Amino acid sequence: MKKLMLLGIMMFSGVVFAQEIDHKYEIVDKNVKATYFYENGQVKQEGLYKDGKLHGKWVSYDVNGKKQSLGEYNNGVKTGKWFFWTDSNLNEVDYSDSRVALVKTWKQDALANRN
Repeated sequence: MKKLMLLGIMMFSGVVFAQEIDHKYEIVDKNVKATYFYENGQVKQEGLYKDGKLHGKWVSYDVNGKKQSLGEYNNGVKTGKWFFWTDSNLNEVDYSDSRVALVKTWKQDALANRN
């Protein structure tokens, strides 16, 4: 009986841990903080929702945890400076009402501040 019970517990715990978590939502002040994950458990993207719209700082990461983008939304609208990292460049994009106003590009040496 003990072996059967132990086997049941092990099977249950295996099922629980096998379930993939692809997102998590938390209440932060009056906003909802959303965190999205890759299959390997690394954070894919995180930011806030206010009244159902993207709001505040949002950050995206690659599957290895390196930052890919950083920017802000104001009630669902991209605003201000956004940064996009690639393997060889850092691009700074200025948004005005979700439209690209200006783009600047830096080469490899700008990537030192990526993490």
